[in-house]
Amino acid sequence: MNIALELTGFASKYGAIRLVWYEEHFDFGDAVKREKAIKGWNRQWKIDLIEKDNPEWHELFKGLWW
Repeated sequence: MNIALELTGFASKYGAIRLVWYEEHFDFGDAVKREKAIKGWNRQWKIDLIEKDNPEWHELFKGLWW
């Protein structure tokens, strides 16, 4: 079976197809603030954030594509 993925936005621009980090937020406004803050970080800070909880960069979204 061949599954075609249609990537848009960030995923399309950077070829991102794996989920290696996420945060849960109960308030939408808090989630947006956090996303905007992280977007302003340098690349190494983002890598450090991922590797703190997922040092092997394992796929966290099991099922659909994996």
